Amino acid sequence: MKIALTIAGSDSSGGAGIQADLKTFLANGVYGMSAITALTAQNTCGVRSVLNSTPEFLCDQLDAIFEDIFPDAVKIGMVSSAKLIEIIAAKLKFRKAKNIVVDPVMIATSGAKLIDEDAVKTLKKKLFPLAKILTPNLPELEKISDEKISSPRDMEFAAQKIFEQYGCAVLAKGGHGKNDANDYLFDGAGKWFYGRRIDTQNTHGTGCTLSSAIAANLAKDYDLKNSVGRAKSYLTGALSTGLNLGAGSGPLNHGFNLRGSDFND
Repeated sequence: MKIALTIAGSDSSGGAGIQADLKTFLANGVYGMSAITALTAQNTCGVRSVLNSTPEFLCDQLDAIFEDIFPDAVKIGMVSSAKLIEIIAAKLKFRKAKNIVVDPVMIATSGAKLIDEDAVKTLKKKLFPLAKILTPNLPELEKISDEKISSPRDMEFAAQKIFEQYGCAVLAKGGHGKNDANDYLFDGAGKWFYGRRIDTQNTHGTGCTLSSAIAANLAKDYDLKNSVGRAKSYLTGALSTGLNLGAGSGPLNHGFNLRGSDFND
């Protein structure tokens, strides 16, 4: 079995972060491991508080993982401090990690800010050049590219700008747009991935889920375009069979394609 590692924050409600990543890995046929960057107290209505891991503890997690079970792909999600980003970048570079997917988590679906301003600069400088692909949503795409996004052409221009600046592929996600769910991949050449918008408010953890599904498929040796296409299909299934849980933006149905069994049968 192929192996994927998620480096991200924990979501106490189980819909995003580490919990969503591990569910996604399993649903996409890879063994999942985790290094936790932060604990969050949150639910479907919002984030109440964040407690960061110490740099020393994050170091120990990463060393323990890479010394024993080397991952075939690495997904990086929420990292809210510059110091932790520096630790991750140094460890991944030293360990020669491969198939690194960076989901530049900056703002939660609920609107809560999840990253310090100085950490954004460190993220760009230290992690982006190590990534195989970045997966920003539209607000994140604007912040990273310093461009206003109001059309598909703007998405193309911003993705190409980021690619040229950092040398990594960019999947510009259109899910925050009003009319469609089309994503644009630029990896030296451009490709649109068209999708239907699912009429649901249960979108908690969509970004985590898509980036983890991409990492899972890269771990299984699919190329970048196929990994994105397969991940997008998985996300559509998880959204369209979403779970109506909680009073806010509910979680996806990560296990929609898994068949449960009664072990007493």
